[in-house]
Amino acid sequence: MPLTPEDIAHVAMLARLGLSDEERSRYGAQLDAILEHMTRLNDVDTSPVGETAQVGELVNVWREDISQPSLSVERALANAPAREADFFRVGAIQE
Repeated sequence: MPLTPEDIAHVAMLARLGLSDEERSRYGAQLDAILEHMTRLNDVDTSPVGETAQVGELVNVWREDISQPSLSVERALANAPAREADFFRVGAIQE
């Protein structure tokens, strides 16, 4: 079932995208193609394939925790656009 222009506008609104009419048309066609492909994938018989949580053979590959000295305050704040004492200064997020 092809997407309607209202569907495309709704998806764009949900993604907070301000799209022009030309962009809506182009992205709508691309999204239609993706959804058509997904529909075809739903028709593939995957019953012989076992369930897989991870496709690789690696399990819990982590590096060892090695204690190291951390950055000094001066070095950490060296390129900060603004600072207040020993802290980064950032603008207010809410009023």
